[in-house]
Amino acid sequence: MLGRGLLLERALLAATAVPFLLAAAAAPAGADGQVVFRFTDREIVESSGLAVVDGLFVTVNDSGDTGRVFAVDPATGDTVGVTTWAEEPVDVEAVAPAGDGSVWVGDIGDNPRARDSVAVARVPVGRGDRDVTGDAGVATYTLVHPDGPQDAESLLVEPGTGRLVVVSKTIFGAEVLVAPERLDPDGPNELTPVGAALPVATDGAFFPDGRHLVLRDYSRAVVYTWPDLAVVGEVRLPEQQQGEGIAVDRRDRVFVSSEGVEAPVLRIDLPADLRAAMAPDAPAPDPSTNPDAGDGLGVDLTAVDEAERPEWPWFLGGFLALGVLLALLRSLRPR
Repeated sequence: MLGRGLLLERALLAATAVPFLLAAAAAPAGADGQVVFRFTDREIVESSGLAVVDGLFVTVNDSGDTGRVFAVDPATGDTVGVTTWAEEPVDVEAVAPAGDGSVWVGDIGDNPRARDSVAVARVPVGRGDRDVTGDAGVATYTLVHPDGPQDAESLLVEPGTGRLVVVSKTIFGAEVLVAPERLDPDGPNELTPVGAALPVATDGAFFPDGRHLVLRDYSRAVVYTWPDLAVVGEVRLPEQQQGEGIAVDRRDRVFVSSEGVEAPVLRIDLPADLRAAMAPDAPAPDPSTNPDAGDGLGVDLTAVDEAERPEWPWFLGGFLALGVLLALLRSLRPR
């Protein structure tokens, strides 16, 4: 049984998400996505993170679940394999393709900003259930944020090099960080900041060309160049219960997923002009097109279209609410 104080603390922390979900609801409507399938497995209740591996869709539940990874057949939506890799991870939030029939699982969440380090593990996935708990072949690595604890939900793998990229989840602009080229199993492996991205990033993925990546929040997906992190373009996403998954397959197709029982996985068609801007012969975008790369709040409000302005009062409200809640939490702790 959890103590009353811990239960209250978790409830207060969960409440901080409300303004951001309202921000998503206030955003301009996006294009409809094509439903590829729905998760039929009622054990998948909080899908957080999405990857396509050998024709299967791979996901994990948000924090609170045991350490397991689900492999789903898109033809039916049925779970065809579950890999158990850990008994009690702290806060699993993401998966990313690792090659050779495996994925990187990101135990990188930290809502209260209290973890000295986070972790990633390379886990085999595929058809059939397996338990690799304690298996020497499941490599786990410790990662450390350079400026202290940070919450993160996005884990990406750079094509070609296999280098890991972590994107923090913050209100006024995410921080994009890279892991060392060679991870030390004895750690810790310190992350290195390389740029900024959209606020409240919930997942991301590289395109196969290795020159572009996409990050999503609860209402939109933004395409960036790599490694400059210049904005190429963005697309409004369909309404979802709580969208925390995005994946790109080998054919450049983009898919998004959401928390919720029997939630759908949607295919998103990027606008033609955005696809054209990603072409190899397209002019390189100006890095200054990234509104989150500057100082201050990370957003140049003078450059934001009037139709998009209603989102930011919710984010500001979320920031203020977070401050109040943190003060409450501090007062509730035993002295």
